[in-house]
Amino acid sequence: QVQLVESGGGLVQAGDSLRLSCAASGHTFSSYPMAWFRQVPGREREFVAAITWNGATTYYADSLKGRFTISRDNVKNTVYLQMNILKPEDTGIYYCAVRPLRDYRDPEYTYWGQGTQVTVSS
Repeated sequence: QVQLVESGGGLVQAGDSLRLSCAASGHTFSSYPMAWFRQVPGREREFVAAITWNGATTYYADSLKGRFTISRDNVKNTVYLQMNILKPEDTGIYYCAVRPLRDYRDPEYTYWGQGTQVTVSS
């Protein structure tokens, strides 16, 4: 059974940092791109960042470049999202995803985690 489990979310203040993790089990994802998306109630799931199978190339939403960093450890089957200088507008549920079905920025992936809540207070 394939499972993606996110962790590391929480309640922080503006300017703080968080590191999210997404551990995959039940399948080896080392050959697939992985990504992070986020969503707030009433809005579509939004692309945050993606990383190629070997970690050589990363992609970010334009508004997040310089604050967020995606990385992966294929030995641990885990993808990470380091979030710095957090802002209240970064609040949302963060989901990891593996194996895009279309463009990596589209929220159409084969596997999704259950999400982890990030709340940034002002």
